[in-house]
Amino acid sequence: MKPENRRLYLRGLRDGVPIAAGYFAVAFSLGIRAKLSGLNAFQGFLSSALTNASAGEYAGFLVIAEDSGVLMMALMTIVASARYFLMSCALSQHLSPKLPIRHRLMIGFDVTDEMFGVMISKPGYIAPPYAYGLYLLPIIGWSSGTVLGIISGNILPTAVVNALSVALYGMFIAIIVPPAKKNRIVLFLVLAGFMLSFAFSRIPYLRELSAGMRTIILTVLLSGACALLFPVKEEEEAAG
Repeated sequence: MKPENRRLYLRGLRDGVPIAAGYFAVAFSLGIRAKLSGLNAFQGFLSSALTNASAGEYAGFLVIAEDSGVLMMALMTIVASARYFLMSCALSQHLSPKLPIRHRLMIGFDVTDEMFGVMISKPGYIAPPYAYGLYLLPIIGWSSGTVLGIISGNILPTAVVNALSVALYGMFIAIIVPPAKKNRIVLFLVLAGFMLSFAFSRIPYLRELSAGMRTIILTVLLSGACALLFPVKEEEEAAG
């Protein structure tokens, strides 16, 4: 490895340390969910190594638990992780036009909220060695945290496992509360999501659908309605 590439790679490793620590803690709770869905440690490791997305992977585990099929799993994962399409489009503007497609695909493999935030803040084009160094430890932390959660779920009493599975919901609440406090539109969407989700589970015909399908319908309806009713103006995007 060239000295400059080595320097960039090590810098990426350093920047990935705090992300990896956070991912490990969250992935432990995800591993508990995976265990409740019937996955073993190897399956959980493979899932997290290939899908570094908390909401998307959690949705996939719910589909597995319901035995709803591969198509439903694909739809759930795409809907839950749709924001990564936008992040990848933005990130592509920070890649050199001469960058080979293989590097573009590898950099696009692990675009998460945290990794996107770190890379987009760097001046100039994103160097592949830096991105690969940044990705390494978080992927290891995410995968190993999932495995540890599954192993713990196999050892701990059922009551403890069920209690620990609630921790992941706490993470999702921690994600939505800060923006909901700052933005009334987000608060409205959160409350509407809660109420409609409950209504969908009680309304005839809709309640017959799987939880995954109800989630997909709600996500598309609410996000579409928000885009039509509360469009973000270009000057607001620039200010953000």
